[in-house]
Amino acid sequence: MVKNQLIKENYALYLGDCITAMKNIADNTMDMSIYSPPFASMYTYSSSDYDLGNNKNYEEFLIHYKFVVKEISRILKPGRMVCVHCMDIPKNGENGLIDFPGDIIKIHQDNGFVFWDRKNIWKEPLRVAIRTRQRALMHQQLCNDTLKCRGALADYLLIFKKKGNNEIPVIKPYGLTVYDGDLEMMNKEELFEYQELIKIYDTKYTNDKTNRLSQFIWRRYASSAWEDIRANVCLSYKEARDKEDSRHVCPLQLDIITRAVILYTNENEVVFTPFMGVGSEVYGAVIKNRKGIGIELKDSYFNQAVKNMQAISNINNEIDLFNQNNDGD
Repeated sequence: MVKNQLIKENYALYLGDCITAMKNIADNTMDMSIYSPPFASMYTYSSSDYDLGNNKNYEEFLIHYKFVVKEISRILKPGRMVCVHCMDIPKNGENGLIDFPGDIIKIHQDNGFVFWDRKNIWKEPLRVAIRTRQRALMHQQLCNDTLKCRGALADYLLIFKKKGNNEIPVIKPYGLTVYDGDLEMMNKEELFEYQELIKIYDTKYTNDKTNRLSQFIWRRYASSAWEDIRANVCLSYKEARDKEDSRHVCPLQLDIITRAVILYTNENEVVFTPFMGVGSEVYGAVIKNRKGIGIELKDSYFNQAVKNMQAISNINNEIDLFNQNNDGD
């Protein structure tokens, strides 16, 4: 059941349960999906029975999560990508870690996806220690007993390809023309090279072998470790918090979203997210000249997503992106 919605020319936001709402989307119509799922019972997002974060245990969470992946597999076009942001989940006390990425991989493989790629997203240890207050990451714990220490757990972007043949190639006739990342992470030589390449770049540069700017950006995007994601470049979210929130984490960084959108979609294609939050994935799609569909269960997050999307100008004409023949079950 969809309780509220905002539909514009380039995006559609829906308030409701993602499983129920996805039933209204026709088979094989979405060009890409990107999202960060609830991290099992690690964070409490709402008291709703439909919230995947509200489960008796991790095993029950996985049962519910499988239904989400199954629906995404149905609505995604063959040969297209799903990008899932996740991390290992710490257990309480001395019980170690849960391999959440490993379970996500298995669930996707069981539902018609090929595990295609993985990006390790670096996190600054001190920033994580301050935000999460994990004793295992604090310097004091290092001094007291290193056997109880743990490093800053990396985020991962897991990339899956739906089985089948993709009918429309995702092409980059001019390569990559914009770098979404932290310039301060470059050394002096790299920064100088980048700045010089920007100066001489021709927007109609079609020679693949000599398009040095695109090659420069691609080397960073193709890296197994994304160490240059700007942690502070994300949408406004503080107003969306309410009394029942428990340690709500920051929204997904826009650099992660925009890189994935650029790499795996053409302009004007549709990017879908089942866990919209404050609208980051939809926002990242729209600013890169794509269309976005997002579903969010929580009222306060949905309302903030509306505010964040309305901050983008010149998106006024309404069109219902769900208005299509549904041949699904």
